[in-house]
Amino acid sequence: MRRINDERADDEQVADGVYLADLAAGERASMKHWRVEPGATLPVHRHDNEQIGYMIRGTLTAITENEEITLRPGDSYLFKSGELHGAENRGDEPAVGIGVLSPPRSDPDWKQS
Repeated sequence: MRRINDERADDEQVADGVYLADLAAGERASMKHWRVEPGATLPVHRHDNEQIGYMIRGTLTAITENEEITLRPGDSYLFKSGELHGAENRGDEPAVGIGVLSPPRSDPDWKQS
């Protein structure tokens, strides 16, 4: 068994105010801890991975081709493989959650250097 605690995971800034940290990963799925600071935007993108997640703290506006949905603590979400999506933190506190991608993914294609 492999155990990784979110407090000890190394987070990396992948876009202005957007942070990702690798948690547990296997052959078929990977888990990420994410944080989006107030005013920050997760770029709109799509990928072949199916992505499910869970909101822990704050609020986040998920953006798809057809709608915007406010995610709050306790909400879970699903982005199907190939679905266009992004997010904005329009609140005044960091939005924090967990995302699971299948198949596993390392760095996102939209990562800024």
